[in-house]
Amino acid sequence: MKIAVDAMGGDFAPRAIVEGVLLAASELPSDAQIVLIGREDSIREIFKEHNFESSVVEVVHAEEVIEMGEHPTKALSQKPNSSIGVGFKLLKEKAIDIFCSAGNTGAMHVGALFSIKAIEGILRPAIAGYVPQLDGSIAIMLDIGANADCKPEVLAQFGEIGSLYAQYTFQIERPRVALMNIGEEEQKGSLVAQATYPHLKANKRIHFIGNIEGKDLFTNKADVIVTDGFTGNILFKLGESLYEITKQRGIQDDFIDKTNYESIGGSPIIGVNGNVMIAHGISSPTAIKNMIGWAYKQVQANAYLHIAQALA
Repeated sequence: MKIAVDAMGGDFAPRAIVEGVLLAASELPSDAQIVLIGREDSIREIFKEHNFESSVVEVVHAEEVIEMGEHPTKALSQKPNSSIGVGFKLLKEKAIDIFCSAGNTGAMHVGALFSIKAIEGILRPAIAGYVPQLDGSIAIMLDIGANADCKPEVLAQFGEIGSLYAQYTFQIERPRVALMNIGEEEQKGSLVAQATYPHLKANKRIHFIGNIEGKDLFTNKADVIVTDGFTGNILFKLGESLYEITKQRGIQDDFIDKTNYESIGGSPIIGVNGNVMIAHGISSPTAIKNMIGWAYKQVQANAYLHIAQALA
């Protein structure tokens, strides 16, 4: 298994990314290898500082860098030799099994659509967030930022592809799918939410449990939480803020620790023909290390193949 990581993506790249890879290298299962993509001289200089030599990590040179503020489509076309461009080229050629980056989120999303493309039948791929639950399990919420405005049909499909992802990645036989709303009653919510509910309810391929509210985000009511990217992004980042707030106030709690973005480190793009994971731009070495651990699980699950088969 080859897990590719963009060495040049993120606010603290390449140092934070490379140091995260060094942390992950010692914990990787024996069947995995990391492919670091970026400016080779910069990467090897950090290796040298840490006296790191290992056959577990391969370096692929990419001279160009897509900066965080660049226009995704223009940057990808103008910088084919960027670390993101090279990463998607390798993913398309199946030379790697997953591509991970803390770089320009838009470029990662557009790059996935241009290279490996959306699975046939997918209306819109989504970025999914892992949401810790009070009982120790994890739910996924989609979308958390790729699609700010969604039609009911798109939200309904999020429920189905999210269910398949949870089934194969978390080994949940019958994932509970819920629609995030402002009330539990079927008729509650915006016009879009009201129109989405019957689509989810009628889908016999999923276990739809109805609406949940914001207060239910962490309470293990659902395994898959369906929402548009605008609402999902706000909820997800609100959840992440709990860790910083409690830390500032001198409070330590095992559950709150799991809301720290570093604990998982990445979010998958669901609905494309391959494995792609996006990390926070502010990612630390710990976050990168943990993202690589989750990337390994995602490749093992190969949920995208099951989604493609279900939609065929």
